[in-house]
Amino acid sequence: MGIEIERKFLVTNDDWRVAAHQVIPMAQGYINDIAAMDSGAQKASVRVRIQGDAAYLNIKSRELGHTRQEFDYPIPVDEARQLLALCVGGLVDKRRHLVNHGGLLWEVDEFLGDNAGLVVAEVELQSADQLFDKPGWAGAEVTDAPRYYNLALASHPYSQWRADERA
Repeated sequence: MGIEIERKFLVTNDDWRVAAHQVIPMAQGYINDIAAMDSGAQKASVRVRIQGDAAYLNIKSRELGHTRQEFDYPIPVDEARQLLALCVGGLVDKRRHLVNHGGLLWEVDEFLGDNAGLVVAEVELQSADQLFDKPGWAGAEVTDAPRYYNLALASHPYSQWRADERA
């Protein structure tokens, strides 16, 4: 079993772009939807992701906060494309920019399509209480805000958010 300890922040400006050393295009979808998770009918999201020339099936436990169980399995890209066609909700398209800062790898996700305009940064930690240097371009923390989870963005994309949801 894998454990993911991750913190997520809104990105406030483009200063991170000069430090980005790699960009990975991603398309992902979910076999289950957020309603199944919210109702308690399912306790994990099942995601299919194509990133660059690789593909993965990912299962992540449904818990708010920075620590979740996560299982990630490589699958053939052609099978991932077939699975994406079976997904519920919309697909989440984004560009993941890798940025080293303060000795950690930050992933800055620049969303496209129905989620265009949303940019978030994530950092994975070794422990929940690990101290880290938050970059100047990382603003408000949204780790505990479910609407920023990719599963939620597939069902209720950023382009459909009300002004108060964006605040």
